[in-house]
Amino acid sequence: MFFGSFAAWNMQNVIIRVIMAALLGGIIGLDRGMKHRGAGTKTITVVCLGATLVMLTEQYIQIYFPGLANMNRLAAQVISGVGFIGVGTIVISKHRVRGLTTAATLWASACVGLAVGIGFVEGGVLITVVMLFSLHVLPFVERFATRHSRYCNVFIDLEESRALHALIHKLKEADIVIDSMDMSESKIAGEGISVHMVLYMKKAVGHTEIYDIIVKSDQVMSVDFL
Repeated sequence: MFFGSFAAWNMQNVIIRVIMAALLGGIIGLDRGMKHRGAGTKTITVVCLGATLVMLTEQYIQIYFPGLANMNRLAAQVISGVGFIGVGTIVISKHRVRGLTTAATLWASACVGLAVGIGFVEGGVLITVVMLFSLHVLPFVERFATRHSRYCNVFIDLEESRALHALIHKLKEADIVIDSMDMSESKIAGEGISVHMVLYMKKAVGHTEIYDIIVKSDQVMSVDFL
C-alpha cells in the first residue's frame, strides 16, 4: 500500500477516510463545476461522502455486531441507487443528449466513496486521477477522430414521406452511402417525417457539401448535423 493501511478500524483512519472522500469528491466536482455542468462541487462531494459513510457503517456493524451485516449489500444499493441523481442531470435537447458524462461522473464518485470508505484509499485516489485525465484528454482525442471520420449523423425533416426516395437517390449520386436510417413522425410538419441517417462518404466530403445536396429538395424543412 502506498499510504500504509487505512483498513484498520480506529478514529484516526475514520477521519482520514472522510477527509479523503471530501477531497476527492471536491476535486471531481470542481472539474465539472468549472465547465458549468449539472452536478458540481457540492453535489459530487455529498455523493462521495454519503457512499463513504455507507462503507464505514458496514464496517462498524461487522465489528460491533458480527454476523448481522452483509458487506456487499449496502454497497450494491449505493451503486444502483445513485442512478436516480444521475437521471436528473441528463437533458435531451433536439437530437442531442446532454449530461451523460455528468451522470457517469456521479456514479463513479459514489464508487470512489465506497472504496475510500472501506479503507482502499489508494484505489480511490488512482481512479480519481485517471478519471480527471480521461475527462480532459479524451475530448481532444474524440474531436481529432471526428474530424477525420468519414461517417456523419444527419437529421432531416421532410414535408412529405415520398420526398425521401428522391433524397436517397441524390445522396447515392454523390457517392454517399447510407449506413443506417431511422424514420419517425416530424414535429415540425404535421404530415411529414423526421429521418435520422448515418452517412458514409467514400471520398472526403464536408458537411457543407452534404448540406447543399440535401437542401436542393424543396421538401426539406430542416437539416441538423450531429
